[in-house]
Amino acid sequence: MGVGGTAGAKLPLNEIIVGDSIEELARLPEQSIDLVFADPPYNLQLSSELLRPDNSRVDGVDDEWDKFGSFAAYDDFTRAWLKACRRVLKPDGSLWVIGSYHNIFRVGTVLQDLGFWILNDVIWRKTNPMPNFRGRRFTNAHETMIWASMGPKARYTFNYEAMKALNDELQMRSDWLFPICSGQERLRQEGGRKAHPTQKPEALLHRIILAASNKGDVVLDPFLGSGTTAAAAKRLGRYFIGIEREAAYAEAARDRVAASAPLDPASLKIAPSKRAETRIPFGALVEIGLISPGTALYDARARHEAEVRADGSIACAGAQGSIHKIGAHVQGATACNGWTFWHYDAEGTLKPIDALREQARRQLEPRA
Repeated sequence: MGVGGTAGAKLPLNEIIVGDSIEELARLPEQSIDLVFADPPYNLQLSSELLRPDNSRVDGVDDEWDKFGSFAAYDDFTRAWLKACRRVLKPDGSLWVIGSYHNIFRVGTVLQDLGFWILNDVIWRKTNPMPNFRGRRFTNAHETMIWASMGPKARYTFNYEAMKALNDELQMRSDWLFPICSGQERLRQEGGRKAHPTQKPEALLHRIILAASNKGDVVLDPFLGSGTTAAAAKRLGRYFIGIEREAAYAEAARDRVAASAPLDPASLKIAPSKRAETRIPFGALVEIGLISPGTALYDARARHEAEVRADGSIACAGAQGSIHKIGAHVQGATACNGWTFWHYDAEGTLKPIDALREQARRQLEPRA
């Protein structure tokens, strides 16, 4: 599937491209991608085999794609692929990149140098990390992800209410607890060897894609590896584009994505953002008769009483103004959310006027 882009370029939706990420990114249309998730080489700088105390070999990352001649060479590589990603991201798109202590600080510097604005660094804390076999350092039990927008004033997608719903109605924190990929989820070759040494758990990408994109958005992974990003995007009703240099990894990713079934569209409806809801001024409640002029409003403990006026203002303590202004006034505060501060008497029970706003929204929002 392709979508027209800049200068006749086509957007290869739901395709896994075998090739160099920087070269392939240059072929994509400008400002065509909603979300980038990148899991670049970590430049682990392994100089010898890593052995367990019993001298058995650790199946770590010693592939050629993770080897660079110097930090300067790695920085040049990082700058090139991030610059290429910046070109294809939409102005309201965002980028996630994951790394370890070997590379993430260098990546963060380049991100800022290129004009990205860091929104969060998120810690993926592993429930089952690999032990430190040499006993000379702390066990590396986490990886760091950087989430960045296109600039300090750029808009970006953040499904805040969905993240709260995912976290039992608590704000989602920046430390995430997931196990490393293992068991049936781990892709393996014949003989049981890992198909990819750094396969990420799909739960991790589920959360990232749900948080920072919407149904129908285009998610790009320039280092697709085993295909976790593509599989998660497909399940969540997003388009994906994957770029992978190694043909064997790309083949494994294609098989994985083919076996991944998209979720039912109804199940993809997420908790709506408060900011995305239709704005309802308090005066609209007066106009449509949900609350009458002269009605008394109270704070939750009925310490303050205000009177509703015909123009949607309220009066209390010798002052008149909006529900927010008067709420702040009676508290001696600089600001107040009047919708949650003021209550009305509903047959002897004080209820926040925010409940009336929801009724007004149902009446006033256009029906499909």
